[in-house]
Amino acid sequence: MSLLAVGTVAFDAIETPLDKTDKVIGGSATYICLTAANFIDDLKLVSVVGDDFPNEMIQEFNNRNIDTQGLQIKEGEKSFFWSGRYHDDMNGRDTLVTELNVLADFCPILPESYKNAKYLMLGNIDPNLQLSVIEQMDSRPEIIMLDTMNFWMDITWDKLIEVIGKIDILTINDEEAKQLSKEHSLKKAANKIIHEMGVKTLIIKKGEHGALLFHADGMFFAPAMPLEVVYDPTGAGDTFAGGFLGYLAKTGDHSFENMKGALVYGSALASFCVEKFGPEQLLAINESDINNRIQKFVELMEFSL
Repeated sequence: MSLLAVGTVAFDAIETPLDKTDKVIGGSATYICLTAANFIDDLKLVSVVGDDFPNEMIQEFNNRNIDTQGLQIKEGEKSFFWSGRYHDDMNGRDTLVTELNVLADFCPILPESYKNAKYLMLGNIDPNLQLSVIEQMDSRPEIIMLDTMNFWMDITWDKLIEVIGKIDILTINDEEAKQLSKEHSLKKAANKIIHEMGVKTLIIKKGEHGALLFHADGMFFAPAMPLEVVYDPTGAGDTFAGGFLGYLAKTGDHSFENMKGALVYGSALASFCVEKFGPEQLLAINESDINNRIQKFVELMEFSL
């Protein structure tokens, strides 16, 4: 099964209560692809970078069967750069620097070989760009999953609602769910988003408190893995999305029961992401590591009455 991921490939500079780092590789599409590559070997990447982006990382993508034909490289320009400082509880953060650079006039262009992908992951970018990707597809993917944030709700509401009406799975955090639905209860928010906005499946990310899955067939909760040390939460949500959709693509089963497993796999991969800065830990883990972490999740969630 082929999976197309559209989003940012970028540089980040991050400061947390434990440590800080200068420029590291970041971007939503980076985390999505590196995670989904653990499940399938037909991945297609659409993004944009400047000529300052390291060729070694592009080669790393290729080594993991991530097709980079759709990665635009702008000569003489710089890649998108974000710098942030996390609060002591690691839940909140302050943006220190945002340099759009090549992202300022990014127009996603799908190579012909990308236009029949069976799974489409739209990372957190302008809804106008997300819509343009859907419109470039020759056939509708089996699953379209979308990530967004309150920033787009504030400035491009109508276009965001239009895109949401065309997707299958929406992933947002709890505050974004409340803003999108104009409801204070997460259960009411989920019902409104599913029944009034046309989303088949809603995932509400709650950071260190896990993730909620809402579907017409029921509701499910997966906890976050308790960790001794969290170095960097950046990219955890994108890693979760890549794990969730990668698992669905591998199994080809879109039932609510199978989505429960996808939610756990997404949470497990996200727990690796936060253990190091940037995608360092995602680049280091293997199938055995993932299986061991999944077993810990099973033990964490298992009980009897």
